[in-house]
Amino acid sequence: MEYRSGSHSKYDLKIHLVWITKYRKPILKGEIAERIRHLVREICNANEVIIIKGHVSSDHIHLLLSYPPRLSISKLVQYLKEKTSRKLLQEYGLLRKQFWGQHIWARGYFVVSVGTMTDEIVKDYIENQGKLDNDGEEDFRIEDK
Repeated sequence: MEYRSGSHSKYDLKIHLVWITKYRKPILKGEIAERIRHLVREICNANEVIIIKGHVSSDHIHLLLSYPPRLSISKLVQYLKEKTSRKLLQEYGLLRKQFWGQHIWARGYFVVSVGTMTDEIVKDYIENQGKLDNDGEEDFRIEDK
């Protein structure tokens, strides 16, 4: 596993992100799909986000991203949806006719974290911290019961 580095951090934050067009209209084809791919790459590069894998379907976009901890997921989605929507509506008149209200994306998005460790591995690691710490001090557990 290779970690990325920030000025005061080491991290490996990955997400699977999906968002859809308004009304699930299948407009992301041909030249528009190529343009959206270019815009997404531009936005990700500007925010130090690495696209591990991505796919533009006719009515939705799937991305597997590695992102820095200073950037919240909601802010990243805002950048992606806002900037791509604005640019596409400026550049393609046919989209302005199909999508009123200056939005080509539906509200919301799907996101799930992706990692190399399972919940069980992390739980075991935390559980064993007291056994690994031999300074004689009492352990304090933090759990919701």
